Amino acid sequence: MGEERRGSRNSRTVVVEMFVIGTVASLAGIALGSAIEWFPAQASSQAGPIDTLWDVLVICSVPIFVGVVIVVVYAALLFRQRPGEENLDGPPIHGNTTIEIVWTVLPALLLVVLCVYAYVVLLDIEQKPAQAATPEMKIDVYGEQFAWTFKYAGANGKPFTTTQLYLPQDRSVKFDVHSKDVIHDFWVPAFRMKIDAVPGITTAYRVTPTKLGIYPVVCAELCGLGHAYMRQTARVLPTDAFDTWLEKESAEDNPPAGGKPVAGGATGATGGGGSDAAEGDAG
Repeated sequence: MGEERRGSRNSRTVVVEMFVIGTVASLAGIALGSAIEWFPAQASSQAGPIDTLWDVLVICSVPIFVGVVIVVVYAALLFRQRPGEENLDGPPIHGNTTIEIVWTVLPALLLVVLCVYAYVVLLDIEQKPAQAATPEMKIDVYGEQFAWTFKYAGANGKPFTTTQLYLPQDRSVKFDVHSKDVIHDFWVPAFRMKIDAVPGITTAYRVTPTKLGIYPVVCAELCGLGHAYMRQTARVLPTDAFDTWLEKESAEDNPPAGGKPVAGGATGATGGGGSDAAEGDAG
């Protein structure tokens, strides 16, 4: 009975059906995946290569997912147990060595290619710009429950801190990331780059902001009850406006940590830091 049922449909016809359906579903999935705006607008030179890597992963992943689903669905429909077959054994078939080699080697090659490509992208975006009109700036980032603070060297060499992140446009910035208590994760989605802030360890990455604007700074690691409120803002300013802000902040007396007091005298997680003039320039 089982043999008759399996021979009731031409195997070649089934394979063609699966291929056609899989191709159409894969193209539709790739088109949908490419149309979705997964990330905010790009605001750094590192964002472009990362978004391209994401697109490549989507293009490679969708056909694999569709293929697995189609094989499972067709197998369940064509070879399901029918009434009266409860006590029958399946036919004593042997595996197809060629197919087993193919479905082992091809995914392995695909994984190697994707891993190498991802490594090359990561290596490229982490490199310090070889030739730059201005020297790279360094900012120390401190995470604590539940706020970020940012330490600048200052225009006069005197360091100061703020709870708002100000950055110059088109200038490489290296972040040295620290934690004062538990593990956090420093992330500006518009820049795409993120890294853990680990107690006792200094981690680092660099970005080159390319687009003026105000962007959220979030913690991407669950760090306690106030994790959802651990947010600040990053303001990307024109070079002249940033230099003006830096000189003014360097000339003022800033608290050693936590940024400038906000209205009412308290240092808030999402307030303070930065002069009113810089606020106007950012807007």
